[in-house]
Amino acid sequence: MKIILMKDVEKLGKAGTILKVKDGYARNYLIPRGFALVADEKSVKQLEFNKRLIEKQVNIELAKANEMAQKLAECEVRIAKKVGEEGKLFGSVTGREIGDALKEKGIEIDHKDIILDGNIKKSGIYDVEVKLFREVHGTFKLWVVSEDSNEIVGAETKPVEAPAETEAPAEETPAEA
Repeated sequence: MKIILMKDVEKLGKAGTILKVKDGYARNYLIPRGFALVADEKSVKQLEFNKRLIEKQVNIELAKANEMAQKLAECEVRIAKKVGEEGKLFGSVTGREIGDALKEKGIEIDHKDIILDGNIKKSGIYDVEVKLFREVHGTFKLWVVSEDSNEIVGAETKPVEAPAETEAPAEETPAEA
């Protein structure tokens, strides 16, 4: 069945494209959810007329996504969890928890759009990526801390600070000599 996509559908296509898909997929999923229309003569002519409107809507959403990416870049989120020795969490931090923490900061992002390689299982500082719109992605800092001390626990933070301190004196000694 030939259809016209009305919205972007991941792994299928972008809004305004004409595609051929299986009848059941179109009738039972795409059309009832408003993702597509049947591509008959009337709807193809309407698509040509509405292409400018769709393009304008895409540009508006792209501008909103870029604005949100800038807002996210300035944002730092802190999540407090129970932490054992060596910074291991009892449980993990999931995309849903990160989404809820962002909502508390006033940023509405669906937890499905948060890109994690896996659940976070250690305390520390993480750069988290969020899919905002098509190719637009934003990143923000996530601090996973102990709920008892509200600090990062574990060996992960100590090696980061130690090399900076040891390198500085090494550079000064050759300059003095």
